[in-house]
Amino acid sequence: MTPFGSRLRALRRKKGITQQEMAKQLGVSSAYLSALEHGRRGRPTWVMLQRIIGYFNVIWDEAEELEKLAAISNPRVTIDTGGLAPETTRFANLLARNIAGLNSTEIAEMTVQLEQYLKKPS
Repeated sequence: MTPFGSRLRALRRKKGITQQEMAKQLGVSSAYLSALEHGRRGRPTWVMLQRIIGYFNVIWDEAEELEKLAAISNPRVTIDTGGLAPETTRFANLLARNIAGLNSTEIAEMTVQLEQYLKKPS
């Protein structure tokens, strides 16, 4: 499940509606909505995202949060390391081969560490 899919499901359940009901209102299939929630479908288009935001009638901050979650919710990530240092390619491949075996605590810890490294001044 993607961060966007998780939030979408939470909003839908909070409203007490089924995927079928929501899909009908948005003009999409329930299979598409299910795939979006479960991360089997990539990020929604900008138009679909706006329809979802309108459907839930969310306020500015919540709409912005949904937009940010959609931006980081591509379930099929490609990392192009062509032209970069060999260590970069090794790092990307190591992560790709092992990510499915990491638990949520390990992922959270690594995310915090990476974010800290990225905040350091160059």
